[in-house]
Amino acid sequence: MSNSWALDYDPSNCPVGAAVAIIGEKWTFLVLREAFNGVRRFADMQRRTQAPRQVLSDRLTRLVHEGLLYRALYQEEGQRSRHEYRLTDKGRDLYLVMVALLEWGDRYAGGPEGPPVVLTHRDCGEPVHLQLACSAGHILGAPREVTPLPGPGARRIA
Repeated sequence: MSNSWALDYDPSNCPVGAAVAIIGEKWTFLVLREAFNGVRRFADMQRRTQAPRQVLSDRLTRLVHEGLLYRALYQEEGQRSRHEYRLTDKGRDLYLVMVALLEWGDRYAGGPEGPPVVLTHRDCGEPVHLQLACSAGHILGAPREVTPLPGPGARRIA
């Protein structure tokens, strides 16, 4: 008999798998990075991500379809109407994921000169970093301090 309850449950409705199916690809993360940095226009995103035009178009279409971005019409004087891409509430909810990837990248994939971006609190100027905490306010420093349990959506394997 297994010590892990997870082996007794069906992983087909895993929220991690569902999230990765939507956002788990390099160009999608780079588009989201730019959106979080305030880049909204196609040409600017293409220049900053170096994504091929068709790839960027496909990713933006998918992010709009999934409800992470929305298209807003704009028009510069003397030019035709165009669209820019803005984060929705659903898209903004990915910010913690992006910060977690940034911190992990700084720690394990960054260069010797240090991080290229430092996040600071707008109000006080202090550095920002992620922490995992329980509802009682305890800061958790390691995965072994967390116990996964079956939730209401868990399905036992027959």
